[in-house]
Amino acid sequence: MARLPDERWLITERGGNLVIVTPDGQVSNNIQGLPAVDNRGEGGLLDVSLDPNFASNRWVYFTYSAPLENGQSSTTVGRGRLSSDDTRLENWQKLFSQTPTFDSNKNFGARLAWDKTGLLYVTLGERFTPESRLLAQDLTSTLGKVIRIKPDGSTPANNPFVATFGNTLPVIWSYGHRNPQGAAIHPQTGELWTLEQGAQGGDEVNRIQSGKNYGWPVITYGEDFDGKPFGQGITTKTGMEQPVYFWDPVIAPAGIAFYEGALFPNWQNNLLISSLNPGGLVRLVFAKAENKVIAEERLVPELEQVRDVDIARDGAVWVITDKGQLNRLTPALNK
Repeated sequence: MARLPDERWLITERGGNLVIVTPDGQVSNNIQGLPAVDNRGEGGLLDVSLDPNFASNRWVYFTYSAPLENGQSSTTVGRGRLSSDDTRLENWQKLFSQTPTFDSNKNFGARLAWDKTGLLYVTLGERFTPESRLLAQDLTSTLGKVIRIKPDGSTPANNPFVATFGNTLPVIWSYGHRNPQGAAIHPQTGELWTLEQGAQGGDEVNRIQSGKNYGWPVITYGEDFDGKPFGQGITTKTGMEQPVYFWDPVIAPAGIAFYEGALFPNWQNNLLISSLNPGGLVRLVFAKAENKVIAEERLVPELEQVRDVDIARDGAVWVITDKGQLNRLTPALNK
């Protein structure tokens, strides 16, 4: 979901549809002009984000799993201009496709986040298979990476690997990721933060820094789904970053947002996390002077499989679930 300037919401549906929903719940017809998607498993039409200059250029950005030959697919970034009558996307452009491609329907990653200079971060999963997960440590691939691009898809000259010799891909910002399904820019520091799904255990909050290695699959606080360790079963290694926070058992994080608003004054700069399992929202509170979590709160547990969370201009928290429910959350009235 992405908030339009007039407080309506652009919402992607995994099967490939895009709609606009008003604050009072009216749903538009499907917006035309989107590409075909591979909606098997976790794939489909994924994240949506407005260009920082949307009011003047009307560019809307998307991630999606693009269908390829022989059952393969690729996490892809594209953009289109939303027509003035809000009915179609025009001038569609494909900006980036993850390589190499795999016949897998899992771990696409695919979150979008804009920094304060107008550059776009894209989180990319490692596609789940035993073969593909190893490429999270390979700087000649974009599996298990965070990339940073300009709005037109080109590479910024100050990306960390631009001047590296060999086959290292200059689009890479950080590496060693499993399935980062949440991404948000800290409102004070301007840094990128991500939420990364582990396997059994090991969901991670990470503060992403230029050129850093976040360890997957060499180090992790989780285990494989058959109960066996990944690699040597270690959690630390020199040269690899530790998470700011992790969960075991998991919360299966998806979308995230730093809170800024008037309705919940005690939540300023807290991180709100949508949970797919067990559901609801998770709120993390940080120490003021350091990147350390000092409290965790579970909210609205009755909402199952929360996929995304965002903040409206009035400070209300909006969440959307995999069951297709869009919910507006405000402080409870005193009784």
